[in-house]
Amino acid sequence: MEGYVLQMQGINKAFNQVPVLKGVNLQVRPGEIHALLGENGAGKSTLMNILGGVHRPDAGELTVMGESVRFDSPRSSKAKGISFIHQELNVVTDLTVYANLYLGREKTNRYGFLNTAMMCEGASNVLNRMGLELDPRRYVRDLGPSYKQMVEIARALMEDAKVIIMDEPTTSLSEHEVERLMSLMRTLKESGVSIIYISHKLKEVLRICDRYTVLRDGTVAGNGEVRDTDEEQLTKLMVGRSVSGLSYYRTRPKGDEALAVNCLSSVPWFRNVSFSVQRGEIVGFIGLAGDGRTELFEHIIGYRKGAKGELRIHGIPKRIRDTKQALEEGIGFVPKDRKENGIFRDMSVLQNMSVSSLDSFTHQGLLRKRKEEAKFAEYRDRLNIKAPDSSVLITALSGGNQQKVILARWLEVDPDILVFDNPTQGIDVGAKSEVYQLIMNLAERGKAIILLSSEVSELQKLCDEVNVMYQGEITARLGRDEITEETVMLYATGARREERVL
Repeated sequence: MEGYVLQMQGINKAFNQVPVLKGVNLQVRPGEIHALLGENGAGKSTLMNILGGVHRPDAGELTVMGESVRFDSPRSSKAKGISFIHQELNVVTDLTVYANLYLGREKTNRYGFLNTAMMCEGASNVLNRMGLELDPRRYVRDLGPSYKQMVEIARALMEDAKVIIMDEPTTSLSEHEVERLMSLMRTLKESGVSIIYISHKLKEVLRICDRYTVLRDGTVAGNGEVRDTDEEQLTKLMVGRSVSGLSYYRTRPKGDEALAVNCLSSVPWFRNVSFSVQRGEIVGFIGLAGDGRTELFEHIIGYRKGAKGELRIHGIPKRIRDTKQALEEGIGFVPKDRKENGIFRDMSVLQNMSVSSLDSFTHQGLLRKRKEEAKFAEYRDRLNIKAPDSSVLITALSGGNQQKVILARWLEVDPDILVFDNPTQGIDVGAKSEVYQLIMNLAERGKAIILLSSEVSELQKLCDEVNVMYQGEITARLGRDEITEETVMLYATGARREERVL
C-alpha cells in the first residue's frame, strides 16, 4: 500500500442481486491525475459513489493515506479528504463565492454574527493559491460554467481534500474554459492533490492524465501509464472492440425541402439566419460558446418567442407558437441538456419513452400497458438500452442510456424533421457509435436531420453540409469536403467570412 494515497481492493457491489462491480481494484498515487474510463454502465459511478460514501461495498477494502476505512456517508468520506465534483455542479447560485465556500461551516464573531471579513480573507487565500483572480463577494449566478467549477474546487481545497473526483468536468465548457481548468489541475497536481478524472473525451485524457484505469462490465479491463497508450487502445479496452475504423457516412437520395428559414432574427441571440434542409439530408451547425445555434432552434420549435423572419415546413409558411405545435408539424427536438430539458426525473424509463406518443398506446381513454411494454422492449433491443427493467426511474440509468431513452421517444413519435443538439454530449465512445448509426439510418429513411455539435469530428462523420456560426450569424456554409478543424475555426472565430452565405 506504500506509495498510494488511495487504494480500492477487490470491490464488489450488486443491486437487486445484479452484479455491478466485480473485484475492482483502483490505486491512485499522491499528486497524480488518474483517468477513470469506461462506457456508460461500466460501473464508474458506482465505484466513485462507494468512494464518496453514497454506497457501501458488498466486499472489498478501501484504504486512504495508508489507513483502512469504511465510509457510511458522504460526510465520513469528506472527513478523510475525498471530494466529489459532480457533472451537475452543487453550487448555490444565489449566494456569493465566499458564502459557497463556507456553506455549512460559516465563521462567526464572538457575538454569533457572521464574520464576513474573515470568510472573504479565507476565500481570497484559497483562490490565490489556485491562481484565480475572482472577487469572493461576487454572486455565483454571475459566473460562467468554468468559474462555478472553480468555486467547487476551491471548496474542496478549503476542506483539505487529498483526492478530488471530477466527473465529466469539461462537458459544458468552451475551449478557453477547458484550458483554464487544465491549468488549474496542473497547479493542484504540483501541490500534491490527486485527481480522479472521469471523461469520455479521450484527447483530453491523453493531454492531462498520468495513469488510467478502464472499467468494462464491472471489471477492470486495463490500466497503465497514459504515455504508453493511445485513443484506439483505450477505446478497445472500453468497448471490447475498435470503433476507429467504422464508417458512418453513406450517400443517399435527397428529397424535397423539409424545413427552411429566411432572414430569421432574434437579437441578441441570432440575426439574418437563412438555411434549408431536405428530406434525407443531414445539415450541421457548429460554433463557439455563445454562437446562438441552440437559441436559434429553440425559437424555431416555439420554446422561445419573438423571432422575426420566414419559416417554411414542406414549402408552406408557418408560425410556430409553441413546442406542441412544432410536434404537430412534425419537428422533433433532442435537447443538449437532457437532465434539465430532456428527461422527466420522477418518471420511469417506460414513461419517459412513451410520454410524447401516448395516443398510440391508449384505447378509449385507457392506457394499453402491454403494448407500451412491448414497444419499450423493441427499442431496448434496437438501441441497446441497458436498464434492469422498464419500471426503474430514468435517473437510475447512466447518461448514455438516458440519451437512448430520449431517442426512443422521438423514434416512436416518428417526426419528419429531427433536431439533435449535441446528442452525444457526456456519453461514451461505444454509445456514440450507436447514435451515429441511428442518425444515418434515419436520414436513409428520408428524415431531415439537423445536427448541432461542438465537435468537428462528429460533423465530419455524418453531415452533408455544415453551417458555421459566429456571434449569432452564419459565417460559412461548408460542403462535406470542406469540413476541417482549421476551416471551421477560421469562420467560428470571425477571422473569415464567406460571401456566398450573405
